[in-house]
Amino acid sequence: MVETMRLPCDEIITGDCLEAMAGLPAASIDLVFADPPYNLQLSGELHRPNNSRVDGVEEDWDKFAGFDEYDRFTRSWLAACRRLLKPHGGLWVIGTYHNIFRIGAALQDLGFWILNDIVWRKTNPMPNFRGRRFTNAHETLLWCAVSREARYTFNYEAMKALNEDLQMRSDWLIPLCSGPERLRDLHGKKAHPTQKPEALLHRALLASTRPGEMILDPFFGTGTTGAVAKRLGRRFIGIERDPAYVAVARRRIAGVSPVAGEAVALESRREAPRIPFGNLVERGLIRPGEVLFDQTRRFQARVRADGSLISAEHRGSIHSVAAQVQGASAWNGWTFWYVQREGVPTLIDSLRQQLRSEAAPLTSD
Repeated sequence: MVETMRLPCDEIITGDCLEAMAGLPAASIDLVFADPPYNLQLSGELHRPNNSRVDGVEEDWDKFAGFDEYDRFTRSWLAACRRLLKPHGGLWVIGTYHNIFRIGAALQDLGFWILNDIVWRKTNPMPNFRGRRFTNAHETLLWCAVSREARYTFNYEAMKALNEDLQMRSDWLIPLCSGPERLRDLHGKKAHPTQKPEALLHRALLASTRPGEMILDPFFGTGTTGAVAKRLGRRFIGIERDPAYVAVARRRIAGVSPVAGEAVALESRREAPRIPFGNLVERGLIRPGEVLFDQTRRFQARVRADGSLISAEHRGSIHSVAAQVQGASAWNGWTFWYVQREGVPTLIDSLRQQLRSEAAPLTSD
């Protein structure tokens, strides 16, 4: 009798990531965030000009015999992730110039579809002490869908709001993990050499998941992914082979309080019911014969009974007339036209939102 695989929600699995992922059910994960070994290929210690030793990555988990071994490892864990991801699932992986290009090739070979490469630009990078290269001031994140046709999640409006109502770009200026956020052991040494800032995970998870969805981190470390997932109302599974890191992660995540549900519920305009302007006329929110105007009151158009507009020289939809009066090829009429209500200019989009909030069924355009 085959034992049914269990999904360990909000748990950390101690062990090898390939073995642990083999024990998880297929198509059970909404998003993978992976911070794999970088294969830094370090030789010897690095010292500052004052001869003090740089606290870098020296752990065995970042050591490989060569590129062939690293490539086999990369393809193995990526293939395991692919088996676990749902059809709409996504994957983030972060790396440096040491490994990200090899990972990118493996992703494409396995059928993942790269959506963006994000440059995490560090405000406080470690300087290049030897003075033989440019300072390494960034890392690269690859954001992928499971296939070119996948209907992946992208919370565009949330990213725009996070960026003061401007489209979020693919270069993210975020400081390194430091100060109170940097976890340390009893001797004051960094608990993990490559701990990522929570701000970085906050942005990635907020952009590509919904509340309640399951996130897998196969290289969990000290639990940044789990801490941010818990705070944002997402579920997580962490896999980490070092018991010391697991202990730190469990203590850390236990101290995290989830935010209230309404604070993490995201609304997507693309997923909201599409409402034709004519519905506003049918429902009496805008009357035939009323005059619409732009914010500056430079342009005007009258509403017709069928929901079309007519101006001095143009007629058509709210979008086409908005474009025509400005001499533009296209324009969003919902954010262009206003109507007077109780002496106050009111954006017609606010009337559309009023219809969306009502329970009555609406037609879609």
